[in-house]
Amino acid sequence: MSSLDTADLSSIQFLQRQAASLLLYRSVLSDPPGIAFLELLDALKRWDAEGLIYLQAYGKWFQAIAATNKSWQDYLIWQILRNDNPFTQQAQRQDFASLPSALVAAVQQDLQALQSLYECSGAELSCWVQEASKLPLAPVVWYREQDEISYLSDAEKKAIASLQELDNWTDAVEDLAAYYRECGTGILAEYQALRWQSGQLLGIAYPDTIKIKELAGYESQRDALMKNTEFLLLGYPALHVLLYGSRGSGKSSLVKGLLNEYANRNLRLIEVSKSDLKDLSKIVELLRNVPQKFIIFVDDLSFEEDDDAFKALKVVLEGNITARPQNVVVYATSNRRHLIREFFKDRPAPSDEEVHAWDTVQEKLSFSDRFGLTLTFEPADQKTYLTIVRHLAEQAGITLPLEELEYRALQWATRHNGRSGRTARQFVDYLKGELATLDG
Repeated sequence: MSSLDTADLSSIQFLQRQAASLLLYRSVLSDPPGIAFLELLDALKRWDAEGLIYLQAYGKWFQAIAATNKSWQDYLIWQILRNDNPFTQQAQRQDFASLPSALVAAVQQDLQALQSLYECSGAELSCWVQEASKLPLAPVVWYREQDEISYLSDAEKKAIASLQELDNWTDAVEDLAAYYRECGTGILAEYQALRWQSGQLLGIAYPDTIKIKELAGYESQRDALMKNTEFLLLGYPALHVLLYGSRGSGKSSLVKGLLNEYANRNLRLIEVSKSDLKDLSKIVELLRNVPQKFIIFVDDLSFEEDDDAFKALKVVLEGNITARPQNVVVYATSNRRHLIREFFKDRPAPSDEEVHAWDTVQEKLSFSDRFGLTLTFEPADQKTYLTIVRHLAEQAGITLPLEELEYRALQWATRHNGRSGRTARQFVDYLKGELATLDG
């Protein structure tokens, strides 16, 4: 038996019972900090004359919670907000009054249990470890001041405040349901950028930080894409979009920039590679009836004949017997206007067996027309290229005389990849580094 006194052991056993009693929010404690917390409680109940098991368990918990860069209390709240369980899933799709009463009662029980774990501070854990280990000084207490996070939505702030300020968390159930209905839950609530890989969604912790204001030279295309995205965010019918044209013209950057432009409006960007387009219908159904709005992003799109990915994308673009969800659109980029490769041998000859062979050819050529909106990116002429260079140089704080800047930009384009938005960015990045080195 542990060397802790009866009162401390009773408190630890109470916390273990509370954790074991969770019905819906069990996975709140399934990440490393939660697992280490439960292991620490278990270790504190055991006897160890030298106290090593207590110190090791405390060190494991300290490291796990420090890795989150949150206090134990903030960590638990974020786990509750992100948790994916039957209550959070149903709360996204229906009003609170329509939820089964047994489900609401289970949530109330879980919140009461989680509040007990929330109130167990790092200082209390440290004191228990000190007492059990007979240390002259308590181990360092992990503590993290709560930061004011500017990117939080009003719904997130309200849900967090509700849990932090209420004396009884069972009163927070309706506020939590409203949060899930507005912000969603699970991986779709945690990440703004995701990737479909090996049959599942994976969050992208560090998405591209490119901003719309950094892009220049194709303003009309940018404005059309932003207007269509506004329709999506406002709940109006939005069109699938094909961005095609010259390489390096900023097609992909423009799509990625939308995520940063509308970061606080529940927009999500899901990257799907051509090889995974066969799963497109599955992805779309996964996103149906959740509160976020989704751009499925397919980069560098083209097809071979009889490509299964072509058939899968065609179903999503044209629809089938299943109604299209209003919160999902496909934005694809391509260097080709005609997305399916066509060869001269494909053109019908009198000896061909197919009676209506030209219909097949036209189907291939018209596939890109199935996108509701097509944005064309012509190769950058000298004027457009220099406009992009000047814009990027201003963004980067480069103050070279205009004549020298443009001369060097043209020289760079000649020696490297020709005139394009990508070449302009590479030139400005190089120039910024060169000037910083000279100033140093």
